[in-house]
Amino acid sequence: MAKLPPRERILDAAEELFQNEGIRQVGVQAIAEKAETTKTAIYRHFETKDALVAEWLRIVAADYQAAFDRVEAEYPGRPREQILGVTRFIAEGLPAISHRGCPFINSIAELPDRSHPARQVIEKHKARQARRLAGLCAEAGLPDPEQTAAEITFVLEGAQVSAQNGSIDQTGDRLMRIVAGILDRHRSPAGVVPVPDQAR
Repeated sequence: MAKLPPRERILDAAEELFQNEGIRQVGVQAIAEKAETTKTAIYRHFETKDALVAEWLRIVAADYQAAFDRVEAEYPGRPREQILGVTRFIAEGLPAISHRGCPFINSIAELPDRSHPARQVIEKHKARQARRLAGLCAEAGLPDPEQTAAEITFVLEGAQVSAQNGSIDQTGDRLMRIVAGILDRHRSPAGVVPVPDQAR
């Protein structure tokens, strides 16, 4: 198999090391060795280590945004199914998070400075995700799309933390049922809460 170009090898190595050992613990030399390249080569592609961290998180964020795009294409004109599809994407990723942790949560813990370029990538991604969820809730005709999107966001974020710390079992199944319940409750008259069907 042909070796990947240097930039891709660097990003792959950085992802593995940052996920397994943490951003602060990993130096540029370790990334160079893992990528089978040199520190000089890394700095040719990324001006600083911070820039490399930010680019890694942009790629992770793009995967999440692509999930929205996929469910939009899979369920055109069906916003409820799109929301559940995004939820399923998160639910299916929880086993990996239980072993390695959520890259966004882990990174924020290590990057308290909100001016850090990687922190800005995370905040921009999370804001865009919330906007897309609110848009889907509005398309679904829910009476308070911002509130519904906020509730779903809290649940999605909480599920990832719970998977990471192992506090809740069957996290993915529970996540699907809770989000389905939120959607049903917000569309129900007089605040009646129906028992959700088995999450699709």
